[in-house]
Amino acid sequence: MVQIYRFAAVRPGQQYSEKIPSVPYDVVTAEEARECIEKNPLSFLRVSRPDAELPDIAPNDDRVYQRAREVFDAMLADGRMQRDPEPGMYVYRAVQDGEEFIGLVCCVATEDYENRRIRRHELTRYDKEEDRTRHIDTVGANTGLVFLLYRDPGEIFPSIRSLIDGAEPDGSTTTGQGVLHQVYRVTDDAALSRLEELFSAVPETYIADGHHRAKSAVNVAERRRSEGRFTEEAGKFMVVLFAHDRVRIHGYSRLVADLGDYTLPGFIGALLKAGWNVRPYGEIDTSGYQVPPLATTDAPMHVMHFYLEKTWYEVSRPVADPADLVGSLDVSVLQKEILEGMLGITDPRGDPRLHYMGGAKPLSGLERLVDSGEYALAIAMQPVAVETVLAIADADGVMPPKSTWFEPKLLSGLVVHTID
Repeated sequence: MVQIYRFAAVRPGQQYSEKIPSVPYDVVTAEEARECIEKNPLSFLRVSRPDAELPDIAPNDDRVYQRAREVFDAMLADGRMQRDPEPGMYVYRAVQDGEEFIGLVCCVATEDYENRRIRRHELTRYDKEEDRTRHIDTVGANTGLVFLLYRDPGEIFPSIRSLIDGAEPDGSTTTGQGVLHQVYRVTDDAALSRLEELFSAVPETYIADGHHRAKSAVNVAERRRSEGRFTEEAGKFMVVLFAHDRVRIHGYSRLVADLGDYTLPGFIGALLKAGWNVRPYGEIDTSGYQVPPLATTDAPMHVMHFYLEKTWYEVSRPVADPADLVGSLDVSVLQKEILEGMLGITDPRGDPRLHYMGGAKPLSGLERLVDSGEYALAIAMQPVAVETVLAIADADGVMPPKSTWFEPKLLSGLVVHTID
C-alpha cells in the first residue's frame, strides 16, 4: 500500500512565482546555470546549483553547499519564499503543446523506497548521490521533486483533477519554451483524507525521474538517524504522483563523434552483415520528436533511425527474445551490438565519443549537429512503452543509461519540503 503525507510547503511569494521557479539542477551545467542566474537573479538555481556562483571553488567544497543554505534562508527571510501556515497537498498542473498533465505533490516515507514500495529502473551513481545528499542535508530541504508513477484503479486521477476545477492557482509560471506550470494548494481535510484512502489501495509506485534525488533523501534520513539529528520530516521526501497512462514518454537520442575505422559504405555493410535491415528513409518532418517507423509487422521489432551524411536510414530487425525485458530493449541491443560491438564505445556513461539528447527536442537539432561536422552519426530512438518500464522495475531490472525521457519536466522552486 502507498501512504502519502501532507506537508507545509515553502513556496514563492505570489509576486515572485513567475520568476523564482527554475529548471531542475541536473539538466544544466554550472556554466548554463550561471547564465540563467545572470539573466534572472531570482532564479531558484541559486539554491539548487550553488556551484554556478562559485566557479573558483570545487563543486564539492563545503562552502558550496553552505552557500545554497544561505541563499535559501535569505529568500525566506525577505519573503521571496514563504511557508504555508498549515500542512496540505498540492496539485501540479503543466500544459505543454496543448496537452495537460495533472499530478499530486505530497510526501512519501523513505522506508517505502527501502522496502521497494517505491520501485526504480535505473542505477544511481555515487558521485551524484553524494552531491544531492550533502545538498539536502545542508539546506535542510528537498528542493526538487521526485517524479513517481502509479497505476490508477480508476478513481484517483478524477479525484485529483476535480480539486482544481474552477480554482485559481496558488503559483504559476511559464517557461521560455511556453510550458505553463501551476500549483494549487489543497487543505480541505475531507478531500485530503479521500486521497490518502485512495492511494492506500495502490500497492506500489515507480520512479520515472529523480532516482538520485530519491536515494539521496534516503541517505540523509540514515545519516541524521545515525548522528542523532533525525526529525519526522527527514524520514519523508517530496514527490509528485502522476497516473502512468497520463504522462508522455520519448526516446533518448544518441550522438556519436565518429565512425571509428568505418567509412559510410563500410558501416552500412557491417550492419547488413550483422543481420540488420538498412534502408534510406527519405524525407521526414524534422520538427517532430521521432521518426515514424517504415517497418510494419505485428512481430516485435527493433527499430532505430540513423542520420549520417545528410541521409536518414531505418535500421531494423526482429526482436530475438521478447521475454528478455531488458535485453530486448532497442537501447540494450544498440549499445551491445553497434556502439560497443562495432564502434568500440564500451562505457555508455563516460565515453567522450558518445553524447545524448533528450527526446523532447526536434529531429532538426540532430540533423544540425551532424551537418555541422560536430558529430558523425545521430541515432533517434523509439520510445519505450510505459508498461515496459514498470514491468522492468517490478522484476528488479535495470535499464541502460538514458533509456527514457518522461514528460512533463518538472520545475524546482515551485514547492519545497523542509526537513529541519
